[in-house]
Amino acid sequence: MSTRLVLLLLALAASLPVRAQTLAAVPGGEAASSASARPAEPDTAPVYYAVRNAARVHVRPDSTSASASRLAFREGVRVLEEEGGWSLIQQGRVRGYVRSDALSNVWLRVDKSDRLVYVYRGAELIRTFPADVSTSDEDKERRSRLGERDHYRIPEGVYFICRKNARSQYYRAFVLNYPNQEDGARGLRNGLITAEEYAEIVKADLFFQEPPMGTALGGLIEIHGSGSGRQRRWTRGCVALRNVHMDELWEIVEVGTPVVIEP
Repeated sequence: MSTRLVLLLLALAASLPVRAQTLAAVPGGEAASSASARPAEPDTAPVYYAVRNAARVHVRPDSTSASASRLAFREGVRVLEEEGGWSLIQQGRVRGYVRSDALSNVWLRVDKSDRLVYVYRGAELIRTFPADVSTSDEDKERRSRLGERDHYRIPEGVYFICRKNARSQYYRAFVLNYPNQEDGARGLRNGLITAEEYAEIVKADLFFQEPPMGTALGGLIEIHGSGSGRQRRWTRGCVALRNVHMDELWEIVEVGTPVVIEP
């Protein structure tokens, strides 16, 4: 694996909240006995993240079994094994079973220069799509602000999908959590937003919510459909894919899916 990809994966992992807990409260120590029968290497097991809020961690692959823990939305875990729609996970000292559909390891990488969207499952590249990009790639401070064509710049950094819009004017759309806390700090530092606006952006970032998008930093940065597939430049700070490619992504991308945007 290339150094560049390793760094991207580390950036992805760093964006996931970490929580240390234990299932010791489960009567009879069932968690330990259930997991001990399974060989596991949590340090090298693949990283997933929770796409359901408060997903229960059970001591057995059975929804009626005891549960003394829940996963927070976008919480990172190691998946040790999968069987029958259940995943044996490790998170800190927590080990137990979670419904597999409550987890994902899909993430997207947008390369603005090459005008490509790469789709990964963990470290495995599974699809590459041609993308239409913004009319401007200059280093603007304000981004995608209505009426200012030269500010229609696609932001760079680590984001996540905060909303799926099935009825976008551009077919379907994944709305990114731009501006995030880092963008807000830049905006505050440069006098583009107020302290109150910054506080709202930070709050949304901490709770994985859709941020305010009416500030001078702009917003509504999306990966959406109605793209040409010919890598053209016409969007207003967004990334446009062909509708058929959006259909493919719609089935595997969840609210919470990380998106790394590179220059």
